[in-house]
Amino acid sequence: MPDSRSTIGTLATRVTAIITALAIVVSVTVLGQATQSAFAVDYPTWGDVQAARNNVKAKEVQITQLDALLAGLQSEVSATQAMAEQKGAEWQAAQQKFDESSFKAGELQKQADLAKAKAAKSKQQAGQLAARLARAGGSDLSARLFFNGGGSKSLLSQLGLASMVKDQSAGLYEKATQDQKSAQALTDQAVVAKDALKVLSDAAQKALEEAAAASEKAAAALKEQDGNKERLEAQRAVLVDNSAITEADFNTGVQVRAKAAAEAEAAAQAKAAAQAQAAADYAAAHPSPRPAGNGGTSASPSGWVRPTGGHISSPYGWRVNPYTGDHALHAGTDLAPGCNAPIVAAHSGVVIFAGYNGGYGNFILLDNGDGISTGYGHIVNGGILVSAGEQVSAGQQIARVGSTGHSTGCHLHFEVRPGGTAIDAAPFMAARGAPLG
Repeated sequence: MPDSRSTIGTLATRVTAIITALAIVVSVTVLGQATQSAFAVDYPTWGDVQAARNNVKAKEVQITQLDALLAGLQSEVSATQAMAEQKGAEWQAAQQKFDESSFKAGELQKQADLAKAKAAKSKQQAGQLAARLARAGGSDLSARLFFNGGGSKSLLSQLGLASMVKDQSAGLYEKATQDQKSAQALTDQAVVAKDALKVLSDAAQKALEEAAAASEKAAAALKEQDGNKERLEAQRAVLVDNSAITEADFNTGVQVRAKAAAEAEAAAQAKAAAQAQAAADYAAAHPSPRPAGNGGTSASPSGWVRPTGGHISSPYGWRVNPYTGDHALHAGTDLAPGCNAPIVAAHSGVVIFAGYNGGYGNFILLDNGDGISTGYGHIVNGGILVSAGEQVSAGQQIARVGSTGHSTGCHLHFEVRPGGTAIDAAPFMAARGAPLG
């Protein structure tokens, strides 16, 4: 029989070490922690618990240790989730700035292009009139008008043509000059706007990387908790209730619960597969330009598929945000198939991010190759079915529709981003045989 004082001393030493380790873990910023489990501590064994069960002092020490471990697990989960939400919000804000600036830069470039075309037309009109005059009063008048600078009016006067062209040739010349200046000014503005985009793009990329890292840490902390909380609580119950539950008993219970959960999940998947097959059979028998209400299950010849069903509840473009009341760019297309409707990958790809993303709530970002990415927002809590780094195929279910983040009702916020810049997904998808509406 081991000496009880020795047992108590050993347990007390272990408790002190563990509590010290926990204090260090909780005080360190989440993103600054090491990559290994923050709770890689010496968890009590079932033998420790059984040894302490019939000794009052040892039992108290062991309960204190278990309480500290359980509190530490919860603290780590809460801290990493809070950090993930903060980084997700920062990413979404940075991405919004980039998207809006990119949109404005694009509009400036369109205006510059139109101004250039207008200036070219004005110069052409002025040149045509000058050419006609040249044929009447000098074979080289057109060139002389446009290359003589300030001497143009003097030249016209010398030719005795000033009164005839005052309202036409000179006016067209001035208009062409002004149009050229306007075109150049708009072009300069567009260049400045595009140069500024690089800074905003880098900021958004950095924010994405930090959000992804924070999300992974939050997932790791939750996994750590899931892997140990139930056992620690069972060990604590042994001490509090003075029961004789053994590790074998606990493992048997875990296996029974795991089997039941697996059977329930298998039944749910079988039901979902049957519903998807029924929808596919119906769609095959009733061809329609619109996919079935539960979203596509097979890709078009281009490899793209509608990400979910429902009507377009809000298109891409500037609008008054119904949640915040701000006038802002809506960088995606909203589809409203109903709460918990399946969301499928619009194209095969790799999951870049799966977690919280500020106003977009629970969000998935896929790298679909060829510089194109797709985003899926407002996913229901617990509805993200994939994880970062996972390969998915077109039409594979990746999530369920919800109303998280800045949302006023269940819908999918769907984005398409060639080169990282959000575009109107509706014409993009329609051109690939997977119309959204």
